[in-house]
Amino acid sequence: MSGCGSIGAASGAAAGAASGLVTANPAVGIGVGIAVQAATDEAVNRYMREMHGDQQDMIASLAGSMPVGDAKPWRVKHTLPIENGHGEVRVTRAFTSALAICKEFVFSVVDGDDANAPTHWFTGSACLQDKGWKWAAAEPAVERWGTLQ
Repeated sequence: MSGCGSIGAASGAAAGAASGLVTANPAVGIGVGIAVQAATDEAVNRYMREMHGDQQDMIASLAGSMPVGDAKPWRVKHTLPIENGHGEVRVTRAFTSALAICKEFVFSVVDGDDANAPTHWFTGSACLQDKGWKWAAAEPAVERWGTLQ
């Protein structure tokens, strides 16, 4: 995924160079390049948020359906082979307040499909909302999904 961060810069440079060939004003080329880079970066970030949201929704929904102490595998497979993921969810605690019904869980993310692929564990929580179980806490998972939550 490190290549996704350079897509905006590459598209901005290409657009700037192309517009520089059309006009003699270098400011126009720079402006076009910056605008294209910003738009491309935003589109990539939006797409990545959707992919991460798919994983979070799958894990939250699964955790919401499980009793405390249960463990089940999770898997998300997208049409494009980007941000596919799989691992395991283990519900560690369920609690209810006047505002919400929630569950805390740990989940693993396996890096790859090999039998010896590294597995990383994270914590999270989900609460029951009108549209089902949704991811409730961003901070424990920032390490996994970065700031694109």
